[in-house]
Amino acid sequence: MIKAVFFDFVGTLISKEGENVTHQNIIREVLKKAGVEDLDYMKIWEEYEEKSSKKFKELAGKPYKPIKLIDEEAINEVAQNYGFEVPKDFWEIHLRMHQKYGQLYEEVLEVLKALREKGYHVGMITDSDNDYLRAHLEALGILELFDSITTSEEAGFYKPHPKIFEVALKKAGVEGDEAIYVGDNPLKDCAGARQLDMMSVLLDKKGEKRELWGECELIISDLREILEIVEEL
Repeated sequence: MIKAVFFDFVGTLISKEGENVTHQNIIREVLKKAGVEDLDYMKIWEEYEEKSSKKFKELAGKPYKPIKLIDEEAINEVAQNYGFEVPKDFWEIHLRMHQKYGQLYEEVLEVLKALREKGYHVGMITDSDNDYLRAHLEALGILELFDSITTSEEAGFYKPHPKIFEVALKKAGVEGDEAIYVGDNPLKDCAGARQLDMMSVLLDKKGEKRELWGECELIISDLREILEIVEEL
């Protein structure tokens, strides 16, 4: 019997396309404060994304390193290449832009509220710094819709390390086979959840991850499908 439903955050509740817009605005604000608005912000954003994504992917399953440091390293490397100085309040800019531009998938509120009304424990398991996540969830107005939130900062490891899933299950007071985990990354989310016998559900809105569907037990294209799944199990 399913008692808890856990969600990833970026790519699951908010789109990566929306995150791109947020990050582009971070770069625009950084260039403005650095006095180099004449630089091509899209080109700099692309280089920043490439560097930060590479650094983040290398940490999969490894001990936690603050994402704040990862992003600061990436922007400083780009700034060095272009000859400008990164504003000292870069992380504050980062948080502010996420609060301003973050956008949920349209069905998120409906799904979270419905699960709570049905009595399920609604949790989040995500690779994140605590301050970033809290600021973002508050701005989106969904912080209070979660019974528990577990981050890589709290657990001390990044997905798919089992520790982050173990901490989340303990908070919810459920066993792995009593929980569902919904994410958008087959190798981190599905593979990680299955280590703890959680049912792994992949959100693949555009069917772009078909070659990795085998890592997951169920595939959905809309979060509303979760409401049907929990009723059938």
